[in-house]
Amino acid sequence: MALPSVGNPGGFAGDRTLFVGAKVPQEIKSMLKLLKSTDKSTFRELLKASVSSFEGAIIDEDFIPNLSNECGQSSDALSIVYSGILTLLRAAYRLPQTSLKQELFKADLSELKIPPEYATDFASAVYGPKRAAINDALEKGRVRFPKLDNFRWRVDVAISTSALSRSLEPTIMAEMTLSDGKVHSFEIPVSKFHELRYNVASLMKEMEDLEKKNILKIQD
Repeated sequence: MALPSVGNPGGFAGDRTLFVGAKVPQEIKSMLKLLKSTDKSTFRELLKASVSSFEGAIIDEDFIPNLSNECGQSSDALSIVYSGILTLLRAAYRLPQTSLKQELFKADLSELKIPPEYATDFASAVYGPKRAAINDALEKGRVRFPKLDNFRWRVDVAISTSALSRSLEPTIMAEMTLSDGKVHSFEIPVSKFHELRYNVASLMKEMEDLEKKNILKIQD
């Protein structure tokens, strides 16, 4: 299967895009320009620190300057490589391993022009024994909206109101209890409820049609 090239601004080829997205992030492009001039041991130190940061570790602010003194490469260059590594790993970690198989990951790294010896280390960081701990750390740090814990509703029919002497239009009364303990109540006329139901059904149909597109299918 043909893969998109780094120079392709759209990033599409066939039915799949690179795991970094339809457009290669600038941080990764900048890293690629400096990667070949970064010796293997220095790269591994940067990669090790990147993985530790995803595990929740706090990286010392003197890490880059100290590493620069050891390897003789400028702090600015190391910062660019470090930023690129973080961006690449973040893109890989956001995808489940069932959808981003290791062979596809390595193929994408090759398409990005990452040397094989560096690609092997990237694969170890993404598919190695620390992946479970990284997934747990990312899951705990994920921003979440409250969930719906309980939903109650009833239909009321007002026989008369202060504005009208007689009114028989039913009204739906609803009460939502969220996981954060907040309770929200609202009422909606049946006519508006049918409009809401129609719009939700249309949205679900559009989602089903979108999921049928090959570009969104999980590849085995």
